[in-house]
Amino acid sequence: MINKIFNRLPKKPSKTNDSSDVGGTTASHNASSNSNLANSISGWNLGSRLPQALNTRQNGIPSVVPYEALPGFKDVPSSEKQNLFIGKLSLCCVVFDFTDPTKNTKEKDIKRQTLLELVDYITSANGKFSEVVMQEIVKMVSINLFRNLTTPPRENKVLEAFDVEDEEPSMDPAWPHLQVVYELLLKFVVSPETDAKLAKRYVDHSFILRLLDLFDSEDPREREYLKTVLHRVYGKFMVHRPFIRKSINNIFFRFIFETEKHNGIGELLEILGSIINGFALPLKEEHKLFLVRALIPLHKPKCIPMYQQQLSYCITQFVEKDCKLADTVIRGLLKYWPVTNSSKEVMFLGELEEVLEATQAPEFQRCMVPLFRQIARCLSSSHFQVSERALFLWNNDHIENLIKQNRKMIFPIIFPALERNSHSHWNQAVRSLTLNVRKIFSDTDPELFDECLAKFREDEDQEAETMARREDMWKQVEELAAKKSLPMGAAPSK
Repeated sequence: MINKIFNRLPKKPSKTNDSSDVGGTTASHNASSNSNLANSISGWNLGSRLPQALNTRQNGIPSVVPYEALPGFKDVPSSEKQNLFIGKLSLCCVVFDFTDPTKNTKEKDIKRQTLLELVDYITSANGKFSEVVMQEIVKMVSINLFRNLTTPPRENKVLEAFDVEDEEPSMDPAWPHLQVVYELLLKFVVSPETDAKLAKRYVDHSFILRLLDLFDSEDPREREYLKTVLHRVYGKFMVHRPFIRKSINNIFFRFIFETEKHNGIGELLEILGSIINGFALPLKEEHKLFLVRALIPLHKPKCIPMYQQQLSYCITQFVEKDCKLADTVIRGLLKYWPVTNSSKEVMFLGELEEVLEATQAPEFQRCMVPLFRQIARCLSSSHFQVSERALFLWNNDHIENLIKQNRKMIFPIIFPALERNSHSHWNQAVRSLTLNVRKIFSDTDPELFDECLAKFREDEDQEAETMARREDMWKQVEELAAKKSLPMGAAPSK
């Protein structure tokens, strides 16, 4: 009897349909998928018919097929489990509307339970998946996951660090269902029974691109799963690695130079951080270009607080891989250094410290003059957090040693900022830190310190003389203007 039931299952599944729309209630994919599903489930007569029916078309004539659960894997012989697995995959190709929690509740429960059974089956598989099974898995996953994201990405606005943390993310109501689909895809990708040479025909470039599109999801839970899945795909399918890197690169380009709107930049950078960590030495030219053309320009968007930590890690990984890139990275930071955004400036100083930590003396010497001109401006900032963060650089032993080794070039650049801070900065903490740094210089090289102090006082005197002459000139101009404005014969007032 059971053999007769299985004989009614389709033996040759239809080709994967990645373009299915998933916005419908109970049968939103195309008529061909519905027909296959109808054939798959019509053979199971287990007394669990449900009130809500599945609309299909056979030979152009509408028909009704109940959405019913299929038997468990333990209830069928081993020889029939693969056919039952395909039948359950077909059953899960029906997409329901989760915006209304009261709609199709029984059908949703059946589908979720079926998905959980599929996950267990893939996890415990002890034989290579056939090509037909791989095709059906990718088809079911595509129908359920690849959809138009209904929630728009975050607005393009200046986001402070606390704004990002406090902003309420949008949660997808279908997540309890989508999570199991993601888990199934993850188990399939990492399974030792999945032959990468066969699976790459279905986990292809089109599949990867649509997976990457989902990174713009507003739901952080979905982005977290996507991050894990894509990382595993990158690890398993070596043939797709250049394409994945190029596709992520293109997402960054659109984000930097066109939209400045994307929810998944942080997650993509986390994946890249792991990828960069595994780069072989010497670095390929392709990877260096990626650093210059994509990663460094990611400092430009206003919403950098959303992903700055992950970006800083990627940048530092490059410098640790190849110390010669430190000059390129530091000059890139200086190019995109914020002018009016103090909180962003504090983040730049934090990233700069991490980069300098991995910088060697030759690369430091190439960029130290423009670098410390910028640091001098930060020291002079009226925003106490910027000035304080710049002074914290001297707490790093490696950076302090680099500065001491090149003090004859660096000290004259920053001495005026230090001297003014020590006398006139409004914040007491900044004044105290400034005095500490000033003492480091005076103890390291007293002669240079005295020279810089004499030069500073000389410049201050010259500036004072210049200001006095300018004031005298303005007074003369005012007096001349006052004389010319008097009526004829009137004496100027004294």
